[in-house]
Amino acid sequence: MSASHRLAVSTCALVLLVGAPASYAADLGGNCCADLEERIAELEATTARKGNRKVTLEIYGQVHESVMFWDDGVENNQYIVTNDQGRSRFGFRGKAKVNADLEVGYRLEIGVRISNSKQVNQFDSDQGAGGALDLRDSNWFVKSKSMGTVTVGTGTTATNAITEIDQSQTNGIAKYSDVEDTGLGMRLRASSGGLAALTWRQLIGDGGDQPGEGERALNTVRYETPTMMGFTASTSWSPDDLWDVALRYSGEANGFKLSAGIGYGEVSDAKQTQSVCMSVIPGATAADNKTDCRNLGGSVSVLHEKTGIFVNFAAGMKTDELLLETTRFTGTGADDEQHFWSVDVGIEQKLNSFGRTTVFGQYYDYSGGANARRTLAATDAVNALGASATIWESGVETYTAGIIQNIDAASMQIYAYYRHYDADLTLRALAGGVATGTFANAELEDLDIVMTGAVIKF
Repeated sequence: MSASHRLAVSTCALVLLVGAPASYAADLGGNCCADLEERIAELEATTARKGNRKVTLEIYGQVHESVMFWDDGVENNQYIVTNDQGRSRFGFRGKAKVNADLEVGYRLEIGVRISNSKQVNQFDSDQGAGGALDLRDSNWFVKSKSMGTVTVGTGTTATNAITEIDQSQTNGIAKYSDVEDTGLGMRLRASSGGLAALTWRQLIGDGGDQPGEGERALNTVRYETPTMMGFTASTSWSPDDLWDVALRYSGEANGFKLSAGIGYGEVSDAKQTQSVCMSVIPGATAADNKTDCRNLGGSVSVLHEKTGIFVNFAAGMKTDELLLETTRFTGTGADDEQHFWSVDVGIEQKLNSFGRTTVFGQYYDYSGGANARRTLAATDAVNALGASATIWESGVETYTAGIIQNIDAASMQIYAYYRHYDADLTLRALAGGVATGTFANAELEDLDIVMTGAVIKF
């Protein structure tokens, strides 16, 4: 007899044993178990199956779409985008218990970008359209309560999200320290009205990631210790070569919840992480794209449980050890560092029957040194030098205000927030591929972005 048959028979027997009225039992007759078996069969037919009964299977994910309104000082428009602050995704995860101390498991997660919020620009409203997929996680792990966890495969490094710690609802919707995802694929607009080849996100370390932040979607081996007095340490390594270490803390005291982390990492190969550094080894080819960077970053999040008031703070720096060795900047005294800091303050309370409401304000500041990866043509709209130029230094400043409403019954968040960006860009003329003594400050229009949308989780 199958498990479903046994369940049906047992259920009918239980109904009779607990004293169902005789007339009701008689009416059911022999149809009780048959009807129940039919319902169980329907349930089994619509239930996701897994390969075996030893390892659990959980299907999870989210859909996150927004309307993005933008104004670059000359032109304005609105696009429908996947909000890359926490993009749509689906995944599978599970685990199996080996003994009282040991368990093993896996994770496979796919990201979905219908139209990427950090890549659309004035010329392209649906960049990445067509349901572009990317692999976020494909790994297995072994976890020991006493020894810690080892994870192998595609996933996150130890310092991933180390500058994004946030206990409020803004995390994954309007990150206070990672601003590139909110429209910074837009081209720079010169005050004269022309558009540059350069995008806003290329002013932030060329790739848009905040200094001090770790990586994800890398082939990596990561180790994480058990939690001791609220502290967890981790380290990871990726081939050819990226390594990092991180320390995190989470705890509660006197009505406050505190989460914090700090991490350090080094990378010496840009094959996997093209945006990590600002320069390459002199004479290096695309097949041997060596770099040498140092990353240090961290963040802290404090939440007062009774009032719902929260404060998040993050900062980081990155040093490019090879910048001053490149032919372009040798002997120029160029700045080889990038810095950022950001703060997020707000209040989160249940003001209505739907769920928590979060009102927040944010500030972000980035300043970066010279960049050997980027050359501007003499005819570029923001280049007033009359010759090809390189980035000598850049800066981005951001102000954000917004509101998020949680809908508990649907595991959904709806939101609207406004971000204002302004930038500084100093160019230095090139002659024969070498930086000269001629400088110019680019005159740029500000950028305004409004994001409104929703994320629903399953």
